[in-house]
Amino acid sequence: MASRAPTSHDLSYLLHRPKARSTSVVFASPHSGRKYPESFMRRTVLNKLEIRSSEDAFVDDLFAGAVDHGAPFLLSQSPRAYLDLNRAPDELDPAVIEGVRRSSHNPRISSGLGVIPRVVSNGRAIYNGKLPLIEAHNRIATVWRPYHDMLQTLMDEAHNTFGEAILVDCHSMPHEALESVCPSGGARPDVVLGDRFGAAAASSVVEHIEAAFASAGFKVARNMPFAGAYICQHYGRPSRRHHAVQVEINRSLYMDEAAIKPSADYEAVKGILAGVISELADIGRPAAKRLAAE
Repeated sequence: MASRAPTSHDLSYLLHRPKARSTSVVFASPHSGRKYPESFMRRTVLNKLEIRSSEDAFVDDLFAGAVDHGAPFLLSQSPRAYLDLNRAPDELDPAVIEGVRRSSHNPRISSGLGVIPRVVSNGRAIYNGKLPLIEAHNRIATVWRPYHDMLQTLMDEAHNTFGEAILVDCHSMPHEALESVCPSGGARPDVVLGDRFGAAAASSVVEHIEAAFASAGFKVARNMPFAGAYICQHYGRPSRRHHAVQVEINRSLYMDEAAIKPSADYEAVKGILAGVISELADIGRPAAKRLAAE
């Protein structure tokens, strides 16, 4: 059962710890934050619905049961449109931040999706003009660093206790994101697992995660169109027994994407995911001895 007093760090994160930690698995949701500062809302040219279009709405609730299975669950408090926790702190976009020099080509920055995003879904601009560099540095100091300091702490705790750490990085994907990679009329995946094509997690870990979703009836794909970004790249070190897998769930399964509201299928999908979460937590239990054969 979850602790009654979760740890909070202002706008950065909310941490739910189990009463007894029994697995090396760490769950995290870096894009489900929805505390939109008033100063930010005064600055954006988007309305309250439009600004939420890049938010992983309801992912924090869908995976909330992780703590009931002995795993910590780290949640972003700050929204992705304000600061993207799945980017490196130096991925600064000169098109939206004053005083930033153009560096070597970075496709995320070029598309407006740096650590301080320039756009939300469908390329809609967040601001009319640029932000001061000091504002970007302040967001990184107050939101980005506390979140990643805590995530690193959770991974280190898992490794010290269990000899390994497995990060399940929880996300959602818009239905249209699959249109460019799926053949017309073909089956689209419900879940996309990203392990940076094997660089972020041992194959045995990814296979167990895939099996957990597949056995629950989800269609699962790997690395296309989402292979994992900064978080998987930074925390996934299979040679050190630190594994990171990004989990993207198709939003159309459980929500009205246009209205950003739960659909009629929401509770059913959440119930199915509860069983998946239990299996994911089991992957990191010592009794499983999953890594003995590696």
